[in-house]
Amino acid sequence: MYMEDFYIVFPEGDVQEVPGRIRLNTLVDVNGSPVPLPLPTNRMIVFRVARVQQKEIKGSSETYHYLELMSAGELLEYCE
Repeated sequence: MYMEDFYIVFPEGDVQEVPGRIRLNTLVDVNGSPVPLPLPTNRMIVFRVARVQQKEIKGSSETYHYLELMSAGELLEYCE
């Protein structure tokens, strides 16, 4: 049996399991769920998937999505 595990890695190094693969440059919330656009305000905690790394282990694979915290200024372009 082949297992696939997916994780998000926060800027501080904390790791959290997520249900599936997330595309590069996707905006996500603290749970790794994609944020619906346009954003209602730029005063939100939003991360961007900056890097994706996949590790193959015998009988399984682990995919790590490294997150980058976005500033309020960066989020302005995604607001209504």
